Amino acid sequence: MTTNLPPRVTATDLVPETAWFKSSYSSQDNGNCIEVADLGLRIGVRDSKQKGGAALVVAPSAWSAFVSLAASEKIR
Repeated sequence: MTTNLPPRVTATDLVPETAWFKSSYSSQDNGNCIEVADLGLRIGVRDSKQKGGAALVVAPSAWSAFVSLAASEKIR
């Protein structure tokens, strides 16, 4: 049985490479880093080592809440 699936869409298909940025606190040796892109009504988050892979897309309010929680060191 063959299933016709739509083509795989990746983060780089939807957002120009120049829209993604990595924190200046990230190591430059391709460690455990993420990149973030402002998509207008959403925020994209992806693994910096797999730029052509999947991206997590969240509402700006969810991203803001996550960043605030991470900055408070309650999840470290």
